[in-house]
Amino acid sequence: MSFRKFGPNDIVLNTMRAFPQVRFNIYNFKVYYNNTPHQSGAFSDNILGMSSSAPGTDPRSGTDGGISLYEYNIDRAGTTTSTEALPVITTGQNPPSALKISKDSARASFKTAHSMSYNNEFAYGDILTKNYPLTASITREFMFPHAGARNHATTFWEGETIRTQISGGNPYYRHFYALKNRLDNYGYLSEHYKLTAGETGTHDGWDKSLQTINLISIPSIFYGTQIKEGTVSLRYYVSGTLQAELRDSKENGELIQHSGSGAASRNDGKVAGVVMYNEGFILLTGSWAINDQDLPLIDGADGGDLVKSKWIYFGAGANDIVIPNVVNPDFASASFEILFNGQTETQVQTMFAHARKGEVNYSNNPTFIKYGQDLLERTGSQIYEENPVRKIKNTVSSSYATFDAPFKRQVYISRVGVYDKNKNLIGIATLADPILKEETEDYSFKLKLDI
Repeated sequence: MSFRKFGPNDIVLNTMRAFPQVRFNIYNFKVYYNNTPHQSGAFSDNILGMSSSAPGTDPRSGTDGGISLYEYNIDRAGTTTSTEALPVITTGQNPPSALKISKDSARASFKTAHSMSYNNEFAYGDILTKNYPLTASITREFMFPHAGARNHATTFWEGETIRTQISGGNPYYRHFYALKNRLDNYGYLSEHYKLTAGETGTHDGWDKSLQTINLISIPSIFYGTQIKEGTVSLRYYVSGTLQAELRDSKENGELIQHSGSGAASRNDGKVAGVVMYNEGFILLTGSWAINDQDLPLIDGADGGDLVKSKWIYFGAGANDIVIPNVVNPDFASASFEILFNGQTETQVQTMFAHARKGEVNYSNNPTFIKYGQDLLERTGSQIYEENPVRKIKNTVSSSYATFDAPFKRQVYISRVGVYDKNKNLIGIATLADPILKEETEDYSFKLKLDI
């Protein structure tokens, strides 16, 4: 076997950009990702083991609507824990697998364990554990009645008219305060991103700190580097009928209402929210009614505390703390759909391996040499000589029975190995079907590797 070096034009690096479409459907406390149905197993009602991550969320809001990293612990039920005294403690008929590392002199640890906490909070011999599955899904945060509310306010969930002050105390909705600077930075795209505009309380003015904001968070694993402009669509259904839709039709982040007919059409053209493309956040502030039916879409809603359908209630039940009265079937009347295209960028390395004329004419396959020949000419205490006249097996096909065609040097190429500068094998490309190469032929193999 001989080595051949890649030439200056044989290795090409480029970026492959793709725009995969993503769909989320929200219905009756369930989130469905890309039309994947709910799947039950023999041990678990949710085979991916996904559940809501929102604190205080009702257990009924567990969902299949997301991604389970590596899909570990499929259809597992029970618990798995580790201690220094008992390495593995399990409960349930089919307990999940869990990673564990013992702190020792090798200082191996999980990436999520900060070096300071690793040094100060763990003693040598302690067991560090990591539970699976690691999951991701969309979440909704209903910032009511004011996104800028402070902790000293004591009442938040009794109707739509309560007023709270926004001065003094710690922020009640920390995510809003974390996004304030980023919203202003997006102001060059549209004034609707800005925290304040015009005169507060007028038709054209607002102060987002005083508004009710519906924040929908989309993890980056679903969209890649950013959400593609002009592809976002939010659809609001009641009893299976589309009531209105928001689209970023101007590609500047403004979510503009489109309905076409019905009572909601009088608000067509209004901006009901904005999209933060790079961060994966959707902020909805549209507070006009898009349907005349009263629905239990807020926390604690019952037969006496119903609200009209509005964009600030979009996605109710999607990993949030909305817990309407379960005896009220009207909650299931509302359903929601989120559509968008992500943008992924994958670095691709393309390598061209050439088999020139007169080259690559030997094989390491033992059947390359004619069977029954002696390997050694002679050997002894001072000599080791191989047989210099061993013949190559004639693999040239003949059209006639019991007739050998004239010998030609040829090989079948089945694999291409890639080595580093130290001649360490770092990759193998295997052909689906071996290629016959004669000495008079040139071949080039195109190898592609996603980095």
